Amino acid sequence: MGLAMTVEEREQFLADVHVGVLAVERPDGPPLAVPVWYDYRPGGELWVLTAEDSVKGKLLAQARRFSLCAQDETPPFYRYVSVEGPITAIRAADEEDDSRPMAHRYLGPDIGDEYVETSDEQSLKFCMQPERWWSVDYSKLT
Repeated sequence: MGLAMTVEEREQFLADVHVGVLAVERPDGPPLAVPVWYDYRPGGELWVLTAEDSVKGKLLAQARRFSLCAQDETPPFYRYVSVEGPITAIRAADEEDDSRPMAHRYLGPDIGDEYVETSDEQSLKFCMQPERWWSVDYSKLT
């Protein structure tokens, strides 16, 4: 029995709330790898928000692809899903369709609303279509 997740297991795991680690190539050095909030629905695109003038935003716009790894470090059943693929869309983030739902996902409605109301940062939404998947689920050992 292998430790890889099924398609359904890995898509559901990625759809659950995890802080992901986004990696994007950098032309002048090693890839940039940073923690990010993300959203994903099984079978769909994965998306992140970031400031257009941030290092991450500039690199994403230039590379036009990225990788993301989400994990669960709860012992003894460590699990992870890693995806990579091309950026399919870049657009200005909409406060009600993008920023607020993302803040609610990670902070809950009350703190999420406060976060959105106090943020003056204009973000871009980067959508990625997962093409390659890797996964491990150590609970399959039991």
